[in-house]
Amino acid sequence: MAEPLPRDASPAPQSPASAASGRARVALLKRLADVVCLPSSRVNGFERAMTGDLLVEMLREASPQERLRVSRRLANLTDIPNPLVRLLLRDEPEIAGALLDDSQALSDSDLIACAREAGLEHRLLIARRRHVAEAVVEAVIAPLEPPVVDALLENGEARFSQAALEMVVAASRAQTSYIPQLLRRPELRPSQAYVLFWWAEPDSRRLILSRFAVSREVLQEAAGDIFPLAAAEGWQDPLVRKALQFIERRQRNRAAVEKSPYESLEAAVTAAQAGMTRQIASEIAYLAGLKPMTAAKILTDPFGEPLAVLCKAAGLPRSAVRALWRGLKRPEANSHGHALPALERTLVVYDMMAVDRAQTVLRYWNWALSSAMTPALVEAIRSGDEEAVDEFSPPQRAAMLALAKDFGG
Repeated sequence: MAEPLPRDASPAPQSPASAASGRARVALLKRLADVVCLPSSRVNGFERAMTGDLLVEMLREASPQERLRVSRRLANLTDIPNPLVRLLLRDEPEIAGALLDDSQALSDSDLIACAREAGLEHRLLIARRRHVAEAVVEAVIAPLEPPVVDALLENGEARFSQAALEMVVAASRAQTSYIPQLLRRPELRPSQAYVLFWWAEPDSRRLILSRFAVSREVLQEAAGDIFPLAAAEGWQDPLVRKALQFIERRQRNRAAVEKSPYESLEAAVTAAQAGMTRQIASEIAYLAGLKPMTAAKILTDPFGEPLAVLCKAAGLPRSAVRALWRGLKRPEANSHGHALPALERTLVVYDMMAVDRAQTVLRYWNWALSSAMTPALVEAIRSGDEEAVDEFSPPQRAAMLALAKDFGG
């Protein structure tokens, strides 16, 4: 018959007896873990839960090595009592990692709680798991820790929600190493790609224009009969007007010609060749059917590809790219008379794009300061223009920020 357990026993001093007690603890932890691991044919849910509660109480004061052994023992289970999961997932990374590596017993709520309450190493372990759900990705990515973001972007079995993707797109302005990985994500939408275009390197920009510059032909065929209906109503519905402006084939603003000192967009571009001024830049924006902020971004872009998009979308000839380049006082050739790489890249973009696809890009850029974009992306695309003076009326409060800063006249 077993001896009764002592009551209120104080800790024993280190002795040969304490070694025996240590072996007893190891054995008991193993037995309790074994019971938790028993199939449902051998132990019911209440018995498993009771054993789990007892195991949790022991693990709270167990050594790291003992907790690690239990964590590894439970890793292959498909049903672990929740208190055990919560305790082990908040433990040291090595101990939590035994479960986080690939345990199928962890629910999305378990992983989300771990991501929010544990540390960077725990989030990194979750980011590398197979089949990371959208809600889990959002929780893991929220602190925007570069190693965690990189791991998630590289994980082809992680699923990004649009909210999580937009957080990374906005963060990519400061952490440009995210951009090549973002462009490989199947969840990336055109609106997001065209925002990060502004701070992407030339190679990534060309990929964006190749992959996301889609035709609007299907939309034009579907909505072709809506244009006369909207015109008959006097374009009174702002939602219809805004959508049809995106769909229509015409890029230029015909009404702006009547108020412009220039007889055409070509004439404004020719005038700009002698030297771009704020007034000419403003006229080019209105004649090309652009918001002033969009024109500002295009004309002050350090690389030049947006100039090619503007010229192709507006039906301007290839020579207009060079005219705007000269007007912006950008060097065209090196000392040997060879065209500089930036200008060559810009002309290549002009040659490779179809008019309709260039218009799609341009209209997405125009949307960048409207309700079609989320606040995170609007903030990202406006970044860098906050110190400029807004000289326009409230309805145009996003207008000409960069131009007012960079051009005189």
